[in-house]
Amino acid sequence: MPSPGIAPESRHGVGKATDLAPARVDRIIRALSWWWASAPLLLFAPAIASAMGSDVRQEIGWLLGLMALFTAALAPTAGLVVAQVGGRREMRGRFLIMAAVSSVPILFFLFFGVLFPECPDGYHC
Repeated sequence: MPSPGIAPESRHGVGKATDLAPARVDRIIRALSWWWASAPLLLFAPAIASAMGSDVRQEIGWLLGLMALFTAALAPTAGLVVAQVGGRREMRGRFLIMAAVSSVPILFFLFFGVLFPECPDGYHC
């Protein structure tokens, strides 16, 4: 039997104030996931526009490529921090997988874009 001085928690009382933070964390995680998913679109947008007859590739293709690499690196990192702070253990795994998938094109870019062109023709580095 409940004591008369203690009222049970109502659906509209105490619970409503604590539900705001998890909902906000979920929205941030969803936004970061969609932001990460836009990285391939940013990367291939200049090639698609060039195939359609536009000069976008020469004008801003390099900028969209850098934005794609920045997005691929920053979105999983920020998501991992938000999931850690928000206490979303299952989401941490999602962002770790995103980071692993993102590391492949980033390492590809670093190897072929930065390290490989430094070797002169005919020399083996």
